[in-house]
Amino acid sequence: MIQTIIIGLLFASALFYVARLIYKSFVAKKGCGSNCKCGVDFSNIKPE
Repeated sequence: MIQTIIIGLLFASALFYVARLIYKSFVAKKGCGSNCKCGVDFSNIKPE
Protein backbone atom coordinates (compact mmCIF):
# COMPACT_ATOMS: atom_id res chain seq x y z
CA MET A 1 0.00 0.00 0.00
CA ILE A 2 2.73 2.49 0.92
CA GLN A 3 4.62 1.68 -2.29
CA THR A 4 1.59 2.62 -4.37
CA ILE A 5 1.33 5.96 -2.57
CA ILE A 6 5.04 6.70 -3.11
CA ILE A 7 4.84 5.81 -6.82
CA GLY A 8 1.70 7.95 -7.16
CA LEU A 9 3.41 10.93 -5.53
CA LEU A 10 6.48 10.54 -7.75
CA PHE A 11 4.29 10.30 -10.85
CA ALA A 12 2.26 13.36 -9.85
CA SER A 13 5.37 15.42 -9.16
CA ALA A 14 6.92 14.38 -12.50
CA LEU A 15 3.70 15.28 -14.29
CA PHE A 16 3.64 18.67 -12.55
CA TYR A 17 7.27 19.29 -13.52
CA VAL A 18 6.68 18.49 -17.20
CA ALA A 19 3.51 20.59 -17.29
CA ARG A 20 5.40 23.52 -15.77
CA LEU A 21 8.16 23.20 -18.38
CA ILE A 22 5.60 23.19 -21.20
CA TYR A 23 3.77 26.17 -19.70
CA LYS A 24 6.99 28.18 -19.35
CA SER A 25 7.97 27.44 -22.94
CA PHE A 26 4.72 28.96 -24.25
CA VAL A 27 4.53 32.00 -21.96
CA ALA A 28 6.57 34.93 -23.27
CA LYS A 29 9.04 36.63 -21.00
CA LYS A 30 8.54 40.27 -20.13
CA GLY A 31 12.24 40.91 -20.45
CA CYS A 32 15.47 39.75 -19.01
CA GLY A 33 16.91 41.03 -15.79
CA SER A 34 20.48 41.20 -17.01
CA ASN A 35 22.16 43.97 -18.98
CA CYS A 36 22.29 42.08 -22.28
CA LYS A 37 20.37 44.77 -24.26
CA CYS A 38 18.22 42.12 -25.94
CA GLY A 39 15.25 44.50 -26.15
CA VAL A 40 17.14 47.51 -27.54
CA ASP A 41 16.46 48.73 -31.08
CA PHE A 42 19.78 49.50 -32.81
CA SER A 43 18.26 50.48 -36.18
CA ASN A 44 18.76 54.25 -35.66
CA ILE A 45 22.44 53.96 -34.70
CA LYS A 46 24.89 54.67 -37.49
CA PRO A 47 28.04 52.55 -37.53
CA GLU A 48 31.29 54.44 -37.34
